[in-house]
Amino acid sequence: MSEADLAALLGPVRAGNAFEETVERMLTVIKLGLVAPGNRFPPERELATLLGVSRLTLREAIKALQQAGYVESRRGRFGGTFVTYTRPAPDPKEVRRIALEDSDRLTDALTFRLVVEAGAAEVLAAQVMTQPSGDHGRDILLARLEDLNNATPGDYRRLDTLFHLCIAELTGSSLLAAACTDARMRLNDLLNAIPVLQHNIEHTAEQHTAIAEAILAGDAERARWAVAEHLDGTAALLRGFLATPAQPTPRVQPVSLATPAARADPAASAEPIVRAEPANRVGRIRRVGGTRRAGRA
Repeated sequence: MSEADLAALLGPVRAGNAFEETVERMLTVIKLGLVAPGNRFPPERELATLLGVSRLTLREAIKALQQAGYVESRRGRFGGTFVTYTRPAPDPKEVRRIALEDSDRLTDALTFRLVVEAGAAEVLAAQVMTQPSGDHGRDILLARLEDLNNATPGDYRRLDTLFHLCIAELTGSSLLAAACTDARMRLNDLLNAIPVLQHNIEHTAEQHTAIAEAILAGDAERARWAVAEHLDGTAALLRGFLATPAQPTPRVQPVSLATPAARADPAASAEPIVRAEPANRVGRIRRVGGTRRAGRA
């Protein structure tokens, strides 16, 4: 991801909490995969300017991230700050526990994401309609779409994030881009807990293509609807995988009301009455008068 991409998504930190916010912003970039494992951040001078902090503050933040195992600093001509963090396999039980214990927050995060991402698509499509002569990042959007549709399961989540955040970034609104980044970050751990299945990749490829086509056609209403439909499916999938499996309902064995013991003593109805059949009795089907009915040997 380029410096311009990072600038649109993150922006400068507040001076009062410069160190803490610098660490938080860089962690957001790392955890969302905006800078992929093995890739490097922009050079210190550019990154410090981007975040609006001194190089000393930036170096302290990088040092803290390095000690925590997220990045590695390398010297020399091809040096820089490289991402070393790889996302661990999620623990479905732990993620499910978090989701269930705070279901209201999950609903809130899903609503927030729906509003800001659908709004971003609507705004971008409207810009295409009002200024058809501009490309409005057409090549960037199509490149993100192509990368996503050709993604492997292992890299799907990262490229999915880049596609969705690209839409907000292309609107030119840094506040909207930051809001969409925030919305994605709130759901990141839960989204990563959903297994990436090839069938889902193929299905969502159609939805992502519909979103891009609506935006580039300048159809704001269709773009908003396409995003809403896509996110509604993602929310349903998320809730389905994180839901506590329902316990099977015990099967109740029917007891004939004609059984005297069952009428006289309710406890006697706890077990059904089973009558043994002779071992040599076998049912067979025979035709009688053009109909089929059971007979006995």
